Amino acid sequence: MKVLLLTGLGALFFTYYWADNFDPASLQGARVLLTGASAGIGEELAYHYARLGSHLVLTAHTEAFLQKVVGNCRKLGAPKVFFIAADMASREVPELVVQFALDKLGGLDYLVLNHLGAAPAGTRAHSAPGTRWLMQVLRPCSNLPPTSGRVRHPSCPQVNLLSYVQLTSLALPSLTDSKGSLVVVSSLLGRVPASFSSPYSAAKFALDSFFGALQRELRVQDVNVAITRCVLGLQDRASAKEGVRAWFVRQELNVTATAAA
Repeated sequence: MKVLLLTGLGALFFTYYWADNFDPASLQGARVLLTGASAGIGEELAYHYARLGSHLVLTAHTEAFLQKVVGNCRKLGAPKVFFIAADMASREVPELVVQFALDKLGGLDYLVLNHLGAAPAGTRAHSAPGTRWLMQVLRPCSNLPPTSGRVRHPSCPQVNLLSYVQLTSLALPSLTDSKGSLVVVSSLLGRVPASFSSPYSAAKFALDSFFGALQRELRVQDVNVAITRCVLGLQDRASAKEGVRAWFVRQELNVTATAAA
């Protein structure tokens, strides 16, 4: 009897906790800054916001792709859509992006962080490329002198980690005024590490920790800004498929070379 009672109470609790209280009308006229909006998840998010009547500022690395998404958002009914092509590998860019959004929209109700600079597939923590990638945390890309001979790779943690912190810090005053929301698109690799993902997992673990701590700090200070962390699993993307395929090719070449020796 007790088991049945506890089961019933548990079911009621989860039904209440997971109830969908989302009101689409709440996004009508909402001011949204969305990063990584040129393809994939970011592109689809832009279309959903557009259908619900939000005002949008979209940013991503490639202007041509952004222009296509902007055009589609206008067709879907977005009242205002602006875009700014930006490379988050530069430390100066987050401030420019947030200021652009504030100038165009007059404030922010939503900051959606989705941009990505993934580490090369198959990068190992004990490999030279993996070590160099991790060391970029201490030397962000934009600090590299032109004569250093080192390539500013988009996988630099400035993109996956530091730019998220910068954008959040810069947008937080406006989000506080509007009692807005911060949405962070993250990865399961920020919770459960996997082989050959050390640099990427390190950045995602750091993101999860930072936004988890920030969420608690805002609650303690009675700041009414909601933080949602979206933890995504494996994605069926062309880049992911190519990365996995390249890793298996390398393993096959290593085995062949070893056998020949």
